[in-house]
Amino acid sequence: MNLLAIGNALVDVLAHADDAFIAANGLDKGSMRLVDEAEADRLYGVMGPGVESSGGSAANTAVGVVSLGGSAQFVGRVRDDTLGQVFTHDIRAAGVVFECAPAPTGPPTGRCLVLVSPDAERTMSTFLGAASHLVPADVDPAAVAAAEITYLEGYLWDPSEAKEAFRKAMAAAHDAAGRVAFSLSDAFCVDRFRPEFVDLIDSGHVDILFANQAELCSLFEVDDLEVALKQLGQRVPIAAITVGAAGSVVVSADGVERVAARVLGGVVDTTGAGDLFAAGFLYGLTHGHDLTRCADLGSLAAAEIISHVGSRPEQSLRDLAVEAGLL
Repeated sequence: MNLLAIGNALVDVLAHADDAFIAANGLDKGSMRLVDEAEADRLYGVMGPGVESSGGSAANTAVGVVSLGGSAQFVGRVRDDTLGQVFTHDIRAAGVVFECAPAPTGPPTGRCLVLVSPDAERTMSTFLGAASHLVPADVDPAAVAAAEITYLEGYLWDPSEAKEAFRKAMAAAHDAAGRVAFSLSDAFCVDRFRPEFVDLIDSGHVDILFANQAELCSLFEVDDLEVALKQLGQRVPIAAITVGAAGSVVVSADGVERVAARVLGGVVDTTGAGDLFAAGFLYGLTHGHDLTRCADLGSLAAAEIISHVGSRPEQSLRDLAVEAGLL
């Protein structure tokens, strides 16, 4: 198995909204916030017509790896309800191994309400529901050992038992000579867990770090990307930092490499861009490509996902990569 991804199992509900609607509902444009079930129901009730699709950051990455021709398994919690059935069907139909049994009791399947602005920015309100109830017993050390890379999303670092499940997965991966990839996920997460994230990096638990510019700057509490990159230095073997339309920056023992973005049509919705960049990058790593090619594959996958509404590819990423001369 190329990738074992662990994270929030969510169903995305995406709708277009203008800045006035976002402000009227007390939302911070471009941010992600956690909400309770009552607020999720309220916001859902006032949103415009939406598109429902299975999502969740690490799950999106797993789907992207498979779309490129790789193999992936996802670990996450859903409830035995309608949205849980939707999530399970979608991720399996995409070719990702998903063996987690739905919970018969407890909170409903989680959902992420995504408001897409005219400028393609997304504002997210997430009700984690069952997803936040991941426990260490959900992590099978044998499945982790069978994967080349274990990928963890920072979004799920909040619940204490989920955190322990992550630590169990990290230990199992390294015991089996595998690698651990970790995404900072959102500046919101970094603000809440900065000391713990820095400790994960400095203590050698993370082999591959993913972040965007805002997240990396937040991690080191600086405003300038170049300063943040210097702070990052060689604290992690590989770091891949996305910088929007400027592409990405890869930091490794070989130095700092800047890779241009790719464009496939217009920018419609940036939901899932970071997730699919990680998919391309991790596919490249597990198939022997150099870091520049890995970042280029990530850029191509991200370009596909931002060209339409939704966080799962609508075209074969492998076909696109072959057409672009990357595979």
